[in-house]
Amino acid sequence: MIKDGKLELLTDKNSVLVLVDYQSAMFKGVASGDKTIIKNAAVCAAKAASILGIPVVLSAINPQNLGAFIPEITKLFSNQEAIARTIPSFDAFEDERTWNAFKKTGRKKLVVSGLWTSMCFAYTAIHALREGYEVYGLMDAAGDSTVDAHKFGIKRMLQVGVIPITLESLVSEWMHDWSNPKAGELVKEVYTKYGAMIGME
Repeated sequence: MIKDGKLELLTDKNSVLVLVDYQSAMFKGVASGDKTIIKNAAVCAAKAASILGIPVVLSAINPQNLGAFIPEITKLFSNQEAIARTIPSFDAFEDERTWNAFKKTGRKKLVVSGLWTSMCFAYTAIHALREGYEVYGLMDAAGDSTVDAHKFGIKRMLQVGVIPITLESLVSEWMHDWSNPKAGELVKEVYTKYGAMIGME
């Protein structure tokens, strides 16, 4: 978003993280990449949001059959639920409770990711774009049933205006610089758990 002639970066004060359908059965169907890397990216994004006090919305589809939202994420937010969508839509924002939880944050910058890339992730991101939000897709936390489904799901989102971002870039943008009082905790709990550039010990 351009503000006062400048490109406004993501901060802990202007953005919200929405994670969609990180459930056991959904992970079983992922064949587009390393499931461990994909899961770690989602968990690390959630950890960073928790450390920095960034609002998070968790949405699950048909948990009775597809499993609960993964505990590695839900345990970080013990005071909120992973919203089980009341309608069987691939678009998480077609569920009124999920949409209202997002809107309640009052923030215009949405960071979103989910399983699978070409479906629940893409449809939710596109929904937010239609509503006028600035949407960032956390691409390395996403996966799909095939390599092509993942690749073209991302291409579709890019074509309509979703801004791509990856985990370490996202966390660094949220943190802004090393003088952030949460920098040490982010290194310990996020950077050292994902990737190698900063997390080397």
